[in-house]
Amino acid sequence: MEMEKPNGRGLTRLINAGRCSIAGIGYAIRHEAAFRQELIVCSVLIPLALFITADPVKRILLIGPLLLVLAVECANSAIEAAIDRISLSRHPLSKQAKDLGSAAVFFCMLIAALSWGLILFS
Repeated sequence: MEMEKPNGRGLTRLINAGRCSIAGIGYAIRHEAAFRQELIVCSVLIPLALFITADPVKRILLIGPLLLVLAVECANSAIEAAIDRISLSRHPLSKQAKDLGSAAVFFCMLIAALSWGLILFS
């Protein structure tokens, strides 16, 4: 499957990059169970964050980490896809790359949980 890459300049490049981003989000929704689960959590917590507080700083501190989880989950899925494209055979470096990507998602989830906990219970 050949991927379109953003090209052109200015607005054209921005539009093409946006199309690639939308395609990536669509792929993640269709094929990545973890992304779908995190998206469901975000679809509940983001409106809740808007309801809980009117303070813009608190809102960004509640919503930002949730979006970061989705972004890092996409990066983790990209790492996994690249590793699997190289070879499906087991290799310690492949495991290391996948485990590190998973750890990055874990840390983002920890940041989100800490942000919510500190803002809600302080």
